Amino acid sequence: MSLSALALPFLRLMDPEQAHQATLLALKTGLGPCGKKDPEALGIDLLGMHFPNPLGIAAGFDKNGEVPDAMLKLGFGFAEVGTTTPRPQSGNPKPRIFRLQQDRAVINRLGFNNEGHEAMETRLKKRAGRGGIVGVNLGANKDTEDKAADYVTGIKRFEALASYFTVNVSSPNTPGLRGLQSRAELEDLLGRVLEARKGQTPVLLKIAPDLVYEEREDIAAVVLESGVDGLIVSNTTIARDGLVSGRHAAEAGGLSGAPLMDMATDVLADMRRLTKGTIPLIGVGGVSSGTDAYKKIRAGASLVQLYTALTFQGAELVTKIKRDLASDLKRDGYKRLEDAIGVDVGI
Repeated sequence: MSLSALALPFLRLMDPEQAHQATLLALKTGLGPCGKKDPEALGIDLLGMHFPNPLGIAAGFDKNGEVPDAMLKLGFGFAEVGTTTPRPQSGNPKPRIFRLQQDRAVINRLGFNNEGHEAMETRLKKRAGRGGIVGVNLGANKDTEDKAADYVTGIKRFEALASYFTVNVSSPNTPGLRGLQSRAELEDLLGRVLEARKGQTPVLLKIAPDLVYEEREDIAAVVLESGVDGLIVSNTTIARDGLVSGRHAAEAGGLSGAPLMDMATDVLADMRRLTKGTIPLIGVGGVSSGTDAYKKIRAGASLVQLYTALTFQGAELVTKIKRDLASDLKRDGYKRLEDAIGVDVGI
C-alpha cells in the first residue's frame, strides 16, 4: 500500500480545510507519488499544445500555484491553478467545506480565498522553464464593482506565465459573479479579455451546470462570436437533487463530486451540439473513474478534469483512471482518444 493510501483515512478524520492544507504541505515536501508512463493512445494535441494524457487537476485544488509540478509528477496531463484574484482575500467565514461521505460529494462556499496575483506570479516565475501544461484560473474580487476589469488584469499579468487561461464566471460563492454568464455581460467580458491578450495564449470560459437551455444557447452564441478558444463544463452546482446525506446536504455553496456527474455531462453534450464541435471542451464535474472520464469524452470533451474524487479515493485514482480509459478506448476499437470525442452526440 502506498504512502498516500495510508494517509487517506487520517486525512478524512481532519477538518476538510485542514486536511487540504496538510495535503498541499506533503506535496510541497516531495512526498507525492510518481505517475506511471501514459498509454500512447491517451495523448492529444489541442490548443496548440501536446497533452500527454487528457486528465487534469481542476481549479480549486491549488489556489495559489504552490504545487502544479507535483500534480504533473503524480500523472496529470495538465494542471490548473487558481482561482486567483487581483488582491488577496480571505473568502467566506469558516466552516466552509463539508464532506458528504455517502454521496461521495463535497459542498464548498470558500469564496475565492487566495493570496492574490502577486503571490501567484512569484511562484509561477520560479517554475518558468520546467515544462508541463499549467493553466491559470482567473476570478474577480468580491468587492470589485467592474468585475470584468479584474479578469483583464489577470490576462495582462500572467500571459507570459500561463499555458492557458480560464475565465471563471461560474462560482456560486461570489455575489453577482454568475450574472456575467448573461449574454450582454458575457459579450462585454470576453471582448475586453480577448482585447487585452497580446499573444495567442488560449482563453477558455468556465460555465455553471445550473443553466436552462436558453442560457446555454446564448453562451454558445457568444463563445462562437467572440473567438474564445474553448469551454470548461462545468463548475459546481447549487442544486441538491438526489442527495442521501442529511447532515450537511442543506449547507449553502457549490456541490461537487459524484452527484454532479450526470448534470454536468448533459450540459457538456448540449454545448458540443450548440457549438457544432468547433471548439474544444473540457469536461469536469463528478469524474471518479475511467468510465466517467470516457462518458465525458464521448459527450464531447477533449480533456477531462477532476478534484473531489481525489479526497475520497486518493492519488492512485489518477493512474487507475488513465489505465481504465485506455482499456475502454481499446475495447471499443478506438486507436486514439480523439476518435471517441463526441461520438455519443454525433458531432
